[in-house]
Amino acid sequence: MTSQRRERRSRFRGGTARLLAGCLLAAGLMSTGTAAVGSPAAAETGGATVVPVQTTGPADRRFNLVVMGDGYTAAEMPVFRADLERHLSMLWSVEPFASYRSYVNVWAVEVPSRESGVDCDPGLDAPARDTALDMGFWGGCNAGSVQRLLTVDSGKAAGFADLVPGTTQANRQIVALAHSSTYGGAGGSYATASGGNALSALITPHEIGHSLGGLQDEYDYYARGVPGGAYEGTEPTSVHHTLLTERQMREQRAKWWRWLGEESESGGVIGRHEGGLYSTRDVWRPSRHSMMKTLGYAFDQVEREVMVRAISAKVNLVQDHTPTAGPIGADRTVWVDTLHPLGGELAVEWRLDGRSLPTGGARTVDLRGLGLAAGRTYALTATVTDPTPFVRDPAVRGSAALTRTVRWTVDPAVRTAEDGTAAAFTGHTATTAPVGARSVVHADTTHPVRRIPGVRWTLDGRAVANPGNDRDLDLGALRLAPGAHTLTARIPGTRETLTWTVDALAASAAYELSAPLRTVRRPGRPAEYVYDGAFTMRLTARDDRAGAVVSQFRVDGDGWYTYYGWPTDASAPFRFSPSGTVIDDLVYGKLGRSRAVPWDDATPDYGTHTVEYRTVDAAGNVSAARSFLVTLVRPDEDRNGARD
Repeated sequence: MTSQRRERRSRFRGGTARLLAGCLLAAGLMSTGTAAVGSPAAAETGGATVVPVQTTGPADRRFNLVVMGDGYTAAEMPVFRADLERHLSMLWSVEPFASYRSYVNVWAVEVPSRESGVDCDPGLDAPARDTALDMGFWGGCNAGSVQRLLTVDSGKAAGFADLVPGTTQANRQIVALAHSSTYGGAGGSYATASGGNALSALITPHEIGHSLGGLQDEYDYYARGVPGGAYEGTEPTSVHHTLLTERQMREQRAKWWRWLGEESESGGVIGRHEGGLYSTRDVWRPSRHSMMKTLGYAFDQVEREVMVRAISAKVNLVQDHTPTAGPIGADRTVWVDTLHPLGGELAVEWRLDGRSLPTGGARTVDLRGLGLAAGRTYALTATVTDPTPFVRDPAVRGSAALTRTVRWTVDPAVRTAEDGTAAAFTGHTATTAPVGARSVVHADTTHPVRRIPGVRWTLDGRAVANPGNDRDLDLGALRLAPGAHTLTARIPGTRETLTWTVDALAASAAYELSAPLRTVRRPGRPAEYVYDGAFTMRLTARDDRAGAVVSQFRVDGDGWYTYYGWPTDASAPFRFSPSGTVIDDLVYGKLGRSRAVPWDDATPDYGTHTVEYRTVDAAGNVSAARSFLVTLVRPDEDRNGARD
């Protein structure tokens, strides 16, 4: 052992991040974060360059992902940026991040390392590397750890994150990517992942589920390859684990009772599925598989509701408003500026002395039209709520994360001075990249005290009706024809104009299979491919726009699963087999009923299966699913389906 490696190992055992092995990811480690590439450097300190990747608002009013790389030399920074883009594209394809992407800023801290790679990759006998963040596999080169536990020097990571103005421990998530194709990562306050592994980008939403949402692992093992045994504790505090029966959940209105019987977003039906919290028996979770159990699937509805609240709690639905200090006059306008989720409009209700005003959700009201009499004061409120269908719990809906109220006292005796504010656009959806066909686009304006600037929308030169809240336009409600469109917002009577390109054409997908025993084609049915054993499937995507595309597939209507190649090689096709393939004590690619661990049912599902596939492009467009059929026959059947 070299003295350099001894020094490195000492540092890892001392000042590095204390990442609990109990939060182990679907492989035995926790999880990781992500990002994408961006614009020119905004700040540079000590060789580190801060690059704003995605800016949706001031850092102190947003949830900030701060992503840095380790083991990337200056010449390898393009590789780091490509890894970031792939990781972030994966994150934006997952709900609720897809709908709440506009709540998130992403910053890349580019930190060149003197040497390429990280410590102990892939083994303890691998050379130590001189890198900026001292990342290393094996828990920081610890022979008593596991290979896939990838640690980072927490002090150095925090120091580099502090270079991003406006971010604090309270409003950011640090993610460190190692320049490696070896599978690994860890998580907690900070998250790590190998930048170039096939599965590493899938760790990101799982990790944020832990660190941001407080979600627990749904694995039924603690050490890989070893069943977890029976759960012996009391009723778990975890919102997505229980000892209750479905009947008890309904009777007690406990845990996920509001979602029982729903088709799970991650496949199957939300109910009571045994296993979780590292135990195989006597504890139950909502879905057969989900983001917190198996990488590649979505959050189910129970987890998604938690994550909506967690993301929203990092921001304030009301970004600004008419000052509330002291009474305001009745001779003016009153306004609130809100956030703008991509997945739907926020609701705003105005009340005067408790009586609802017919504003249609407008962000500004003109008090002059209310006929307020002098000699008394009035109570005016604006309540902003998020009506997302992702939330069913009234306590969550009514929490500060999803509901905010602003209060004013109106006194008609107060006179408001004209402020001379001109009508102009302020914040708006970025115009530098195409927006998706189901996005909500927004355009905020200034707030003159004597008028309400209107926003008028046109699509391909034709006016679009948008009464009530004219600051947001829900493109999904317009059912746009496939192709490119031009969207314009303008303020009448001014030269203020904004223009967006709307990408209403989803990326296309194609599949390539290994040679079948035979192919069956019947009119009106998808192509059918017959196999008597393992076969491979490669999915490729094509888009007429720039940006990464995520491909997904599902079998027999189960949950959509992200296509990543193969766990050991991102460039290899996915491999289906009758019983699945065991890799590092996890199981991949069982055709039919999926299998995650070696003790799951390995019985081959012979017969015909439907494989669907689709894409999610950089603008958030989800393509229509297409399909083909696969018939798995027993090996002792001949090519014509007859038994020997």
